[in-house]
Amino acid sequence: MNHILILDFIIVLLIFLRILAAFLAAPIFNNAAIPVLAKIFLAFVIAYIIFLVKDYSAVKVETGLFWLFINACKEIITGLLIGYSLNLVFYGFSYAGSLIGFDMELSMAEALNPLDNTNTNILGEVIYMGAILIFFLINGHHYLIRALVYSFTIIPLGKFSVSKPVFDLIMKYSAGVFIIAIKISAPFLISFFLINVAEGIIARVIPQMQVFFVVQPLKIGIGFLLLIMSTPLMLFAIKNLLKSFEDNLFILVKAMGS
Repeated sequence: MNHILILDFIIVLLIFLRILAAFLAAPIFNNAAIPVLAKIFLAFVIAYIIFLVKDYSAVKVETGLFWLFINACKEIITGLLIGYSLNLVFYGFSYAGSLIGFDMELSMAEALNPLDNTNTNILGEVIYMGAILIFFLINGHHYLIRALVYSFTIIPLGKFSVSKPVFDLIMKYSAGVFIIAIKISAPFLISFFLINVAEGIIARVIPQMQVFFVVQPLKIGIGFLLLIMSTPLMLFAIKNLLKSFEDNLFILVKAMGS
């Protein structure tokens, strides 16, 4: 009887480590405003539910310290990859705001992002927080929980190994940060490029004119006008990107289990 209880405890512990690692790396769940004990309690509750609803009779469990250490590391890496991959899409949103703010001459106005403890300009922070709100509205926080539950079917306990498909997907999703940033900031980049071209032409035609003092407030005004006009399209694009990343998350889980 004691042997059965010890095996069950080890299985629950491994499940708990994967879920806790994902929470520590994923957006929203890794927020410093959420107490650590709350994260641990939530991870333990989910781990216990998964243990009750899934059959782990085929899992070969050993009680040696070396086996426990190796498998605990595997579960932590699995959870970190699943949770961190979801961060990449938010990095794209923040980077898009940084590009827009740089063109609007707002790069010196920086704010602390409390979710990942990084400094970004005001527009990057606004777009990032807007993406967080949309993430909640479309039940994006359920994506991570569903992916974690699904991962225990595809990736049995202690079976994860870093493979080339996983590495390729992580590289692809990392490169997608720049693609997402360009997609969102493209209207602003094109508009400000044309303004810069016009600024250069005016500076050559009328060298006596202080172009900088004229163009700088013009850039800020045009930038805010573009923001007002493009906000509905931007929110629609962010929603679609977040929804499409759910499929990317499940593709990554499948690759980790192959």
